[in-house]
Amino acid sequence: MSIAPPAEPPPAPFGWAELNLAGTHPVSAVHPNGAEIFIVSLSINIRLIRSCLEFGPKPVEIRALSNHKRFLRFFWRRSGIGLLLSYPGKTEWMVQRQGGQGGRGPPFLCLGHAVIDPRLPSPYHPTVQPVISAQQMREVDRLTVENFDTPSLLLMEAAAEAVVRAITSHFSRDLVGKKARILCGPGNNGGDGAGVGRALARVGVKTDVILFGKVNDTKGDARTNFEIVRRLASFEAGSSAQPSPLSFLECPNVTDWEEIARPRAAYDIIVDALFGTGLTRPLEGVYLQVIQHLAMIRAARERSSRARPLIVSVDIPSGLDADFAEPIGAAVQSDLTVTFTAPKPGNVLPPASYLNGELVIANIGSPCSLIESSERNLFLSDEADARQWLISTRYQPDSYKNTHGHVLVIAGSRGYTGAAALCGNAAMRSGAGLVTIATPASAQASVVAAAVPEVMTTALAETDRGAVSDDAVDHVKRLASRATVVAIGPGLSSEDERTRKFVKSVVESRTTPIVIDADALNCLAPWPSELRGSETHPLILTPHAGEMRRLIGVTDKSDLIDRVAAARDFAVKHQLILVLKGSRSLIAGPDGRVFVNPTGNAGLGTAGAGDTLTGLIAGFNAQAFATLGGDADALSATIAALYIGGLAGDLAAREMGMRTMLASDIQAHFSAAVRALDPDGETP
Repeated sequence: MSIAPPAEPPPAPFGWAELNLAGTHPVSAVHPNGAEIFIVSLSINIRLIRSCLEFGPKPVEIRALSNHKRFLRFFWRRSGIGLLLSYPGKTEWMVQRQGGQGGRGPPFLCLGHAVIDPRLPSPYHPTVQPVISAQQMREVDRLTVENFDTPSLLLMEAAAEAVVRAITSHFSRDLVGKKARILCGPGNNGGDGAGVGRALARVGVKTDVILFGKVNDTKGDARTNFEIVRRLASFEAGSSAQPSPLSFLECPNVTDWEEIARPRAAYDIIVDALFGTGLTRPLEGVYLQVIQHLAMIRAARERSSRARPLIVSVDIPSGLDADFAEPIGAAVQSDLTVTFTAPKPGNVLPPASYLNGELVIANIGSPCSLIESSERNLFLSDEADARQWLISTRYQPDSYKNTHGHVLVIAGSRGYTGAAALCGNAAMRSGAGLVTIATPASAQASVVAAAVPEVMTTALAETDRGAVSDDAVDHVKRLASRATVVAIGPGLSSEDERTRKFVKSVVESRTTPIVIDADALNCLAPWPSELRGSETHPLILTPHAGEMRRLIGVTDKSDLIDRVAAARDFAVKHQLILVLKGSRSLIAGPDGRVFVNPTGNAGLGTAGAGDTLTGLIAGFNAQAFATLGGDADALSATIAALYIGGLAGDLAAREMGMRTMLASDIQAHFSAAVRALDPDGETP
């Protein structure tokens, strides 16, 4: 069936697109440029369409639910709709969005007052991406539907489209000849999966959708999507010449799954849409068998060195509790996870985060204000945060060494000189203008030999064991008076009481920001309750898990199971910045915010990597305080240092592998990491 064109022709360049209506089937319209516009939900109201029009010449995919002729007539006659549906990539607006590249881009979904654009950074926080709980996510979805007139089915459709975009991107936009299996649970996560299956089939992917349950037992939007998929997979939906690319099976029990799983079918894509953020107990029964089946597929893939099938999870790998870092039972190990609106703790905190694979955070249309109004104290830093810091501290035409800050590194002892050199070299490589390493007299020659020529050294009074002595306090105070930032600890030794007295005196009498690492932390453990940071002279501590336990005076490893809480509590109690190193290092601020750093790899566990990080943090803070003065923020500089240091490690690992990577290799890639984030700022 088709609808005759309206009396008023739509404005050029659109022309008339025939609408095919087929009951509950998706309604489709073919644009003259070849783009297909699908309308699968008709609960969009006229006010919503008007709000879409306010955005100007933006390509948009409109979705609706039933055959509402008044809506359709309004839609085609509305002035400006031709511009809304104009050729993606052909307007100046789209060319700018696509980085100057023309050509047709993907459609966009207009939801009330938000437009989904996968190329745009998340707008939810001016600098960082908030991490929210499963309950907060449910509340955001509820308020989006109730307060912003956004049908919940549209959110489900947007989620499905986001997953397909991520899959398409992984395959370099080439899905021709691919085959996919979609594993759907009976809830909304499964409904998202049904939408993914329909969208993949629409672009030519042969897609098998499996529902673990019966359609008649499902509810709400999920049932709507399952009914659509079932009908699109029916015999009537295809033809003898071109059968439907979709197949649909109900799998209510273990016996049915064993029959389905027995044939060794080869898939390019397997989508895990079994359970989303609502799961709170371990999986069992048929779902446990599915997870074990996927684990066998993954093991076979790795043994054969094949790249497929790609295992993709919708929102979070099934089997994880979204609110916890520790898995609650067996879970899917994914290659790619597409989560919606904002990441959840299980997406970003290890060890659960290891199961997510690559994480894509997709904006599906929930208003920014809903995220901003929710309680947020956990964040995921990203490249925008590091880039913003680099831009704010760019070298200027008239800048020189003194305007980039002076780092004083107090490090080393007899026999432990490499740590001092690595720390000083990293500070120099970070972009600081001047670096001085103060080290015990008997260690100075070795430090000079290992440090880059640009780094200065000075000798300190030492104990009979070759460690720095408290007799060096006055000399260090004079050195610190000429420095912008002090770093203390790498290779310092903590065995001698005079060294411990020296460290405590230097930290207590500081006149600059100070970065405390390694043996300096051990000298101060357990942390003195009266020793607190301040805005003018912040304290930045960089412990690994063992040093953290010594700082808080515990020996039981279980005391650090909740790393976020431990880091936050310590930072707030002592009003300082705490970098808790490890996989997915945490940066906790004195205001209670905790930031998860997403960069880095296992190769960063090599000897000297911690000393390198200390030098990088000190160098970045020196540049910030020298360049920005009173506007300098030690927390932002530290977040940027962690991100860029991890990125340098990732670049090094890509080049030489994690196994053979050295701390000096990480430093050698600082430049590439900085230039990757801010190439304009590094070009004369």
